[in-house]
Amino acid sequence: MSEIAPVKSAIHHGAVPMIALWRGELLESLHHGHAVVTRDTGEIVEVWGRADTLIYPRSSCKMVQALPLLETGAGQDLTPAHLALACASHQGAAIHVNKVARWLEDLGLAEQDLRCGCQAPQDIPERDRLIREGAAPCQLHNNCSGKHAGFLMLNQNLRGDADYILPDHPLQRMIRSTFEEVTGMRSPGYGIDGCSAPNFATGLDAFAYALAQFAGATDRGDARARAMVRLREAMMRHPDLVAGETRACTDLMRAMGGKVAVKMGAEAVFAAILPEQRLGIALKIVDGGVRAADAAMTALLIRHGALDPQNPVVARYLGPMKNWRGLHVGETRRAEGFA
Repeated sequence: MSEIAPVKSAIHHGAVPMIALWRGELLESLHHGHAVVTRDTGEIVEVWGRADTLIYPRSSCKMVQALPLLETGAGQDLTPAHLALACASHQGAAIHVNKVARWLEDLGLAEQDLRCGCQAPQDIPERDRLIREGAAPCQLHNNCSGKHAGFLMLNQNLRGDADYILPDHPLQRMIRSTFEEVTGMRSPGYGIDGCSAPNFATGLDAFAYALAQFAGATDRGDARARAMVRLREAMMRHPDLVAGETRACTDLMRAMGGKVAVKMGAEAVFAAILPEQRLGIALKIVDGGVRAADAAMTALLIRHGALDPQNPVVARYLGPMKNWRGLHVGETRRAEGFA
């Protein structure tokens, strides 16, 4: 792995309070983080914390990783459902598993050709089905199996060898090149993601700029812009494939009526593409708390006019907290000075 300077990778430096959890009259938890809002022109609109904080975007950048699939023409005939799965961190529900399995079958491939590893499904009905049938989860249940199906499709086009997840494989070199072009920053290194593919580090501001380009892209643009439009539209059209039931990505995209694409990444990275506002939003909660990332992104989407503050979905992530008996026990709030 290429080395990343320890000082630059210290994400706690300059982080600011973002989300506060109150129980009764006591502040119980306080989550710090960084966030950048950028226009498609490259202008930074707002910053909380440090804009140049170095992050692994993890799964929040899957739409960037999917660009070469379309730019090479390998995925020219893919449906929006395929493209949503290529950008997905799904629950391993039947809808996800079956569609990825069919995609692989259409490519003349099978589950064993994936290199993402087996993962137990987060979807409860699918988990229960496996238990009833005495079956084990497989790679199709991996939350990244759709992304890997896209990798395999592109790899066929490149005539690459089977180990497509290796950092020096032609496919991953192509993805890194595209990632650096879209972020406008040379990546200082990579880490290996949960699905075994390399995940390239970048600045939070650079990632927000990449997202803003997705937001500002039009069908009248070049091949990259048209690919960006197809990917963002697929995500907005199929939030259930991008994430799944009970997930913030699905909830928020549905609440915004197919006008915004959002994508969570592991360790509390969250990305948003706002086409009407031509904005990209990238945030990172430094303690890796997903609950705080969900709340922070909800607040930012409200702030920038993409999400109605009165929409019932807001209360799932910001506002009163209830316990299992339905008692009001606390509140999730924006920290003072944030959003």
